[in-house]
Amino acid sequence: MKKKQLLSRLLQMVVVLIGISFFTFLLTYISPGDPVRNMLSATGVMPTEELIRDLRDQMGLNDPFFVQYFRWLGNCLQGDFGTSYSLNKPVTALLLARLWPTLKLTIFSMILMLLIAVPLGTLSAVYKDSVADYIVRGLTFLGVSLPNFWVGLLLMLYFCVRHTWFPVVSSSGDFKSMVLPSLTLAIAMASKYSRQVRTAVLEELNQDYVIGAKARGVKGWKIIWCNVFPNSLLPLITMLGLSIGSLLGGTSVVEVIFSYPGLGSLAVSAITSCDYNLIQGYVLWVALIYMVINLIVDMSYHYVDPRMRIKG
Repeated sequence: MKKKQLLSRLLQMVVVLIGISFFTFLLTYISPGDPVRNMLSATGVMPTEELIRDLRDQMGLNDPFFVQYFRWLGNCLQGDFGTSYSLNKPVTALLLARLWPTLKLTIFSMILMLLIAVPLGTLSAVYKDSVADYIVRGLTFLGVSLPNFWVGLLLMLYFCVRHTWFPVVSSSGDFKSMVLPSLTLAIAMASKYSRQVRTAVLEELNQDYVIGAKARGVKGWKIIWCNVFPNSLLPLITMLGLSIGSLLGGTSVVEVIFSYPGLGSLAVSAITSCDYNLIQGYVLWVALIYMVINLIVDMSYHYVDPRMRIKG
């Protein structure tokens, strides 16, 4: 990616982030509920009208909308997203504390997904319209159809309740507590990716260079893993980028089911407690993650596919 293109993308990211910040702040501003009452209730203080009025003045919540927005935006540009009303801690510190558990869950889920999806998708493509192909396609159809929360509950029932191999509550964030949440996420993703791998490999198998390699006596497995699969990576990289951004943004349902201490469970608790500062910080965090991941994916095209460099 050229420097001019990179600067253009970075400028677009800034504009999009400002737009997201404005609408996020606007929606929380017009939302029902009083953050001061929520903050006092979380500390166990019985709020009086006089106390609420004084705190709103001290926190600047009685200022006009644009005054509040630009003050908050200026603090965000310095890395200060405010203080959580319900937890009484800096939002930045809360997000950073939950990032590492979610990052571990993301990495483990992606590894499991690739270990399942790549062999199944390749097998389905190589043996197209065979019994193996029909079995793989049936399993992937079933995996895509099953909702994550139901799969998670089934895994919890079997592995935690009946056999007690894994803890029911994954609040510790250790390796053992990551297995079932990661497997829950990997099953749905592997089903989707297997179909994508099958489509990409089938498209490459019909190319002339494959026919030429077979005519020269090159072994089938060598053609697939040394030629076909590398040329099928572009659509997979795009999907991987989107999936990584989604997982890092927080997989709320799975994290809540397993009580996993990640960004998703933090976002759910912020929404239920009307913690507007935490909600605003989380939305900006997720938006930034998505855009950075997409930028990295676009830049990787030029290194993965030599044809992109030639066109450039």
